[in-house]
Amino acid sequence: MGIWSLGLGALGAAIAGIFLANTDLCLTKAAQASLEYLEDADLRSTGDDEKTMKAKTLWEKTGAVVMAEASELSSLKTQLEELGVPLVAVVKENIGTEIEDFRPHFAGDIYVDVKHHFYGPLQRKMGGLGFIRQGVWQNFMRAWKAGYQGNMLGEGFVLGGVFVIGAGNQGILLEHREKEFGNKVENEDVLEAVKRIVPMQ
Repeated sequence: MGIWSLGLGALGAAIAGIFLANTDLCLTKAAQASLEYLEDADLRSTGDDEKTMKAKTLWEKTGAVVMAEASELSSLKTQLEELGVPLVAVVKENIGTEIEDFRPHFAGDIYVDVKHHFYGPLQRKMGGLGFIRQGVWQNFMRAWKAGYQGNMLGEGFVLGGVFVIGAGNQGILLEHREKEFGNKVENEDVLEAVKRIVPMQ
């Protein structure tokens, strides 16, 4: 009877662990980023002329949609261009051919966030919890079918997000933080926020 009790207890604990891992109870809550915090980010371009600039220059006159580790918003590129708002990606590192492998999946400029501002102010990591979350596996399969494989190097456990930032001091109009790998923002929410941007004259 003792071995059966121990076995049932272990099974119960495993089931409870899997259940909890698939809820939001175990996830680190995102800290909201301020406009000042994001403006101060040092971004390094990834083209032929690697130069570093302050992030503020991306949205100062026109506003911008800034993606930290997402690629699905490329489908909005044409609509964003019609509205005069750039779509840019910010990545936390460039290891090996990571950015070149990412380019076919993203239709905009790509920058390296030198101090990881777009992943903070409280940097969140998924950790081993991601391997038992159903949503992570669904998102992984979706990305894999689309041809995006990523890599197994560097800080792969850090969660990203999407920001719609208005021109000048209009502020952050939309902030979506991944709650798990591949948790994407709704395109309609992005467009709705972009339409509220008032460009500087």
